Amino acid sequence: QVQIVESEGGLVQSGGSLRLSCTVTGRFFRIYDMAWYRQASGEKREFVALFPRGGSANVADSVKGRFIMSRDYAKSRMDLQMNSLKPEDTATYYCSAHVEVAGVGRDIYWGQGIQVAVSP
Repeated sequence: QVQIVESEGGLVQSGGSLRLSCTVTGRFFRIYDMAWYRQASGEKREFVALFPRGGSANVADSVKGRFIMSRDYAKSRMDLQMNSLKPEDTATYYCSAHVEVAGVGRDIYWGQGIQVAVSP
């Protein structure tokens, strides 16, 4: 069964940095797109970054120049390096992966969410 394993979040001061990671585990054939989303309290979930298979990372304008997304195909893992954090980055961050399971097909899998809080 495919699972998304996410790293711990944390509380950081404004201007600080934090690195998030997620790893796809279980039995699967291929991982296609991997992405990060976030959801602040009382807000809708919003797109943060996308790393398509064989492509390069795309990040939202709100985090461009501050967040860097990387992907390790061999480890089925992606990271989100968050720099120059701002209080408005406070949210629960979710990892998603578009995964193909042999004999089953493709589906989107989500992590449980990582709490990130940025103090002023």
